[in-house]
Amino acid sequence: MSLIHPAIDRAKDVMSRHLEALNAQNAVDLAATLHFPHYRLVGSTLKCWTTPDHYLDDFHARAGASWSHTIWHTLKVEKSSHDKVHMLVRVNRFDPNDHLIADFDSLWVITDHAGK
Repeated sequence: MSLIHPAIDRAKDVMSRHLEALNAQNAVDLAATLHFPHYRLVGSTLKCWTTPDHYLDDFHARAGASWSHTIWHTLKVEKSSHDKVHMLVRVNRFDPNDHLIADFDSLWVITDHAGK
C-alpha cells in the first residue's frame, strides 16, 4: 500500500474488481464497484444511472454485439487526494477471436464515500 496516498491503491483495486466483474458479466459485482447514481460521459452525452438495474445491459449496447472482453491497456494516475483519484485509462475491447474492436482513452474519477 502506498504510504503517500492509500487512495491510489484502493482505486487500483476498484479498477481491477470492475474489470473482473465486467468480463465475467457479473452485474452484482460490477455494481459493487460503482456509486449510484453513477455518471458517465458517453461521447458528448452525460449519462446517469440512478440504480444498477440496467448498467450492464447499457454497457453491452455501447460495446456492441461482438464484444467479448476488455483489458486496461494502461492505468495512469493523473491526480490524487485522500478520497479521490483521477486515472487516465487506455481501454481495449476484444471480440471472441481476440481481435481488437475498440481502443480509446477514458478518464475515470474514483471516489471514496464512507469507505466505499
